[in-house]
Amino acid sequence: MKPKPPITNRVAALREEHEGMSQAALAKAIGVSRQTIIAIEQGHYSPSLERAFLIARQFGVGLEDVFGWDP
Repeated sequence: MKPKPPITNRVAALREEHEGMSQAALAKAIGVSRQTIIAIEQGHYSPSLERAFLIARQFGVGLEDVFGWDP
């Protein structure tokens, strides 16, 4: 089994802080599937840099407010 990437995220928390935005709504806003959002939130998948910026901008925060590094 492939180990989880060392990237942490606050995507689920930010969705909740933004009027309980659904995974589907975030997925549509950044052009991915809901399954991709689930995988990102669970730490099984790290988004591309472009998608990471789109997620941060969707919430009006900086990239480091969404993603962190935990080697």
